[in-house]
Amino acid sequence: MMVPAALLLLGALTAVVGPRLLARADWTDREPVVSLWVWQCVVAAVLLCCALSMTLSAAAAWQAVRGHVFATAPSGVVDAYALGTAGPWAAVTAVALACAGLWSGAMLVREIARARARRNRQHAELLVRSPLLPGEEPADGRLVVLEGERPDAWWLPGAAPQLVVTTAALRRLKGRQLDAVLAHEQGHARARHDWLLHCSAALAGGFPQIPVFAAFRDEMHRLVELAADDVASRRHGRLTTALALVELNEDRGVFGPGPTPHAHVPQRVDRLLAAPDRLPAWHRLRLTATAALVPVIPVLVALVPSLRALA
Repeated sequence: MMVPAALLLLGALTAVVGPRLLARADWTDREPVVSLWVWQCVVAAVLLCCALSMTLSAAAAWQAVRGHVFATAPSGVVDAYALGTAGPWAAVTAVALACAGLWSGAMLVREIARARARRNRQHAELLVRSPLLPGEEPADGRLVVLEGERPDAWWLPGAAPQLVVTTAALRRLKGRQLDAVLAHEQGHARARHDWLLHCSAALAGGFPQIPVFAAFRDEMHRLVELAADDVASRRHGRLTTALALVELNEDRGVFGPGPTPHAHVPQRVDRLLAAPDRLPAWHRLRLTATAALVPVIPVLVALVPSLRALA
């Protein structure tokens, strides 16, 4: 029964060390896409540790589960795990981790339901603010212009995603700035950043006492914006994208001394204007491959007894 405990310890260690290493790294803002991948691998490793520990604990506690888990394994492999020596804590651990998994699934379903309801309200508001004229047919255009005194632009996901822009934004955005805003929002849609935000919000909302999930949510919100900024800047230039951000947000007080809900915008503008060099391709590949190995470690830990038995 040492393997389930080792997996839980490994998961806790990953949850503590992973965010700290990423916070100290100097490349995360330079390569937001790689950073998104590394964060996903860290969280996946934590969840995988819990899932494997739950499975082995359940196999130790109940013979029926053991028969399914080790159905095709030789008897020597089963003996290597010493499942018969498990005490009452095996059942408690399995039930607790199973409840945590069910709770995570429930939080994800709740988050998706809330996002869908929010999207439906936005579509309903859009129909109210831009109603069809008598005899007008619904258009499949991906750009919707609304009358508005506040410069704003946002992406409405769905079966037919649309970019909504206010008339104030059209008056503010000059030249290719509107194209940069469109490319930014398309970057979100093509990378399916909404699913990253849903999953991170579900974990953080379901387990607010676990710091790694809160950090995961906060970093997802920040990094997806940086990644979308890079998509726009590669097509239309860093200066154009930075000016578009300034034009859309200067009336919101985000560039003042006080804290605002959009306090990250000045940092995004500074990053675009500073034009940090990207990491070399081999360095990005090494980081990606190293991160992909992180979720493999729990699997190897779980397989150590069976590998020893078969050796």
